[in-house]
Amino acid sequence: MDRALWISWYDLPETGRDAYLKWAHDTYMPAMLERPSFLWAAHFKSEEKPIQSGVPAEAPGRLRHTDDASVPKGNAYVLVIAAETPHAFAHPTPRKLHASLSRSDQEMLALRGGERVNIMIDEDRIGGPEAKRRVSTAALSPCIQLGSFNAGTADEDEILAWYAQWRLPSMNRLPGCVGIRKLVSVSGWAKHGVLYEFASLEERNRHFPHHEKANPEMDAWTDALVRKLLHAPGSPIVAVRIASAVAKKGGGPGGLDETSIV
Repeated sequence: MDRALWISWYDLPETGRDAYLKWAHDTYMPAMLERPSFLWAAHFKSEEKPIQSGVPAEAPGRLRHTDDASVPKGNAYVLVIAAETPHAFAHPTPRKLHASLSRSDQEMLALRGGERVNIMIDEDRIGGPEAKRRVSTAALSPCIQLGSFNAGTADEDEILAWYAQWRLPSMNRLPGCVGIRKLVSVSGWAKHGVLYEFASLEERNRHFPHHEKANPEMDAWTDALVRKLLHAPGSPIVAVRIASAVAKKGGGPGGLDETSIV
């Protein structure tokens, strides 16, 4: 039932970072999960040099990123909060919810730099070979890859077809993959999102980057489509989970450990 995601990308300064992380994990996340319909929260730290989708990060021309200066550029941390429906995030909206918090909480939130926010909902999802290893006491998996983008020069129907015909089904067979969600936006800059879950960063890096090479036709389709898309700054990110919490009133999608805060 966790179809709606409130996703926040942001940076943190060195000064105050440890205090912020303790507050986020011990105070903010549990408080958010006391709200009606909020199901789980997961906090991730981005890898400094992620391996991009199928090619080394330095490959020229593969990925295009927006040069719109109004789009915030934070990426070092990603906080994901889930609910049954996007309307759970409308009573009140995230901005108004944060404005209603205590002064000390708002001082912690003010440490977030370059914060970018999307509220997204599942377009579709599929489990990977490791889906059976989910447990109900942790949110998401130890490693994620999260892309957020607009169509750019791509045809929207081509994006729909590529995810439905190739990318989602291919993740069902990829070693180390726990699952994948194709997302569409309710609010925020990016219209599209894709959230991959992996059993570990090591397994993601071992199996994902070149998984299409065995199918030249699909590899060519991927390359042609990806070059047309317009990504958010730094997208896609690869990140490792540093904390998760699941609301007592409901179960989350699970992770791969047996604790609710890691």
